[in-house]
Amino acid sequence: MSAFLRYIEMENFKSYRGRAAIGPLKRFSAVIGPNGSGKSNFMDAISFVMGEKTNSLRVRKLTELIHGASIGQPVSNRASVTAKFIITDDEEEVEKTFQRSVIGSSSEYRINGSPVSSTVYLQELEKIGINVKAKNFLVFQGAVESIAIKNAKERTALFEEISGSGQLKDEYTRLKQEMQSAEEETQYTYQKKKGVAAEKKEAKLEKQEADRYARLKQEYHEKQVLYIVFRLYHNEKESKRLKEDQVSKEQELSIIEKRKEEADEILKEKKKELGKVTREMAKKEQEIRELEAETSKRHPMFIKAKEKVAHTQKKLDGANKTLEQARRAHEAHQADIKKLEDELRAVEDLRAAFENEVDGESKKRGSNVHLERDLVQAYDRLKQQADATAGKYLIHLDSVNREQKSDQDLLDSEINKKAQIEENYKRNESEKNEALKRQEKLIDHIKSSKVALEEQNRIKAELSQDVGSSKERILELQAELENVREQLGDAKIDKHEDARRKKKQEVVELFKLEVPGVYDRMINMCQPTHKRYNVAVTKVLGKYMEAIIVDTEKTARRCIQILKEKMLDVETFLPLDYLQKKPLKERLR
Repeated sequence: MSAFLRYIEMENFKSYRGRAAIGPLKRFSAVIGPNGSGKSNFMDAISFVMGEKTNSLRVRKLTELIHGASIGQPVSNRASVTAKFIITDDEEEVEKTFQRSVIGSSSEYRINGSPVSSTVYLQELEKIGINVKAKNFLVFQGAVESIAIKNAKERTALFEEISGSGQLKDEYTRLKQEMQSAEEETQYTYQKKKGVAAEKKEAKLEKQEADRYARLKQEYHEKQVLYIVFRLYHNEKESKRLKEDQVSKEQELSIIEKRKEEADEILKEKKKELGKVTREMAKKEQEIRELEAETSKRHPMFIKAKEKVAHTQKKLDGANKTLEQARRAHEAHQADIKKLEDELRAVEDLRAAFENEVDGESKKRGSNVHLERDLVQAYDRLKQQADATAGKYLIHLDSVNREQKSDQDLLDSEINKKAQIEENYKRNESEKNEALKRQEKLIDHIKSSKVALEEQNRIKAELSQDVGSSKERILELQAELENVREQLGDAKIDKHEDARRKKKQEVVELFKLEVPGVYDRMINMCQPTHKRYNVAVTKVLGKYMEAIIVDTEKTARRCIQILKEKMLDVETFLPLDYLQKKPLKERLR
């Protein structure tokens, strides 16, 4: 089938390509030959009618293609371009008209005058060899340059788009995957054949090993029978001996229990005595603590009194020394006073004698003797000197008397203090003697208590030695009891685990009964071919080992609703329609 463009017809269409404008013509027809010869002014019209986008037509919106739209009001509200093709098929020519119109801001497509969608329009153009997406009909400005600067990959993509081979990409990819799957299946079959041969050889070796195992098993069974008979004979013999030992041990145990009961009675009495002694000791210790507290309270007073006594003693020694010095000074003063009094009396005697002598002489003469002026002055001077000397000694005597009185008062005060301190010292001494006597009594009581405690410890050691064998037996029984408890604990754990597993299985059975589309748990649906793969499967599945497999998300939501209604434990669901599966590489098997 071949086709060529016969002519195009434009109505109110405006071209922006080149310097000439097609717009002023309301209707224009041009014939273009099969080789595409024609003027470039029709390029925009051809691009428009071939379904190009607005950016290829150098406009922003379709209304600008209406004549007069860019200089004012357009001459009309629509524009159209019609292309007529002559299609030759089996020497038969058929004429087909393609028309594209701009009406307002929308675009309309027509084929042979009938309106169609843009998709159908472009498909009909592709039937006659015009691919708008590949741009294999029109070569726009700069297209050659853009193709020239493309790299090999981009040019290949352009070639595929122009040739239409890109549409076959999905089918090619599908066929390639089928080819790879076929190759992998072939490889898998070959490997399976090799595996079957190896398994056949291994089965033959296993059969030989099984025959040898059966023979050895028969021998082992015969030896096992002999061994069991041998053990039964010796076990029966050992059982008789153990029964005899058990009877003797039970007799010994009864004797030891009687002795233990007697020792327990003695121990109870001793404990009572010990409790009584302990209470007495506690009472004595309480008294001792009270005395010690009282002593500790009085100790500062004792130290203070001791220091005060020492200070008073020092003051007393100083006062005695001062008193002795004052006494010696007093004696010296008394001696001086006595000497001065003797001198004063001697002077008075001389004076009296002199006066008497003067009076006698006056009487003998019979006239009053008038002392001479010089003698009177000498007399007055001597009298003043005597009065001054006597006053000085009197002042000194008064001072000495005052000092002696002060010292006497101080001495009396110190004597009183000394008497008081001696009285306190005697009282403290008596209290100290009483405390020492109590201390001696307590020491004797502690010694007797220690002796009694040693006696009780000796009795306790004897009792401990008697019940030593019983304790060893108790320890053995306790060890056996701990072993039994551990076994019971393991049994409880196994029972709890079995109950949990059973409960989870019941949940799955409940879902299977009430909700269609529930399969089973992941761990039940994924069984490895050998036990050595268990760890690998567990590692891969991880937290989804206990997950429940369902067909759709709706089934999972229904199961979750049942869990909420029946208040069951939380479960994880894996809907098959949500799982993203990857193709398995058969060659890795």
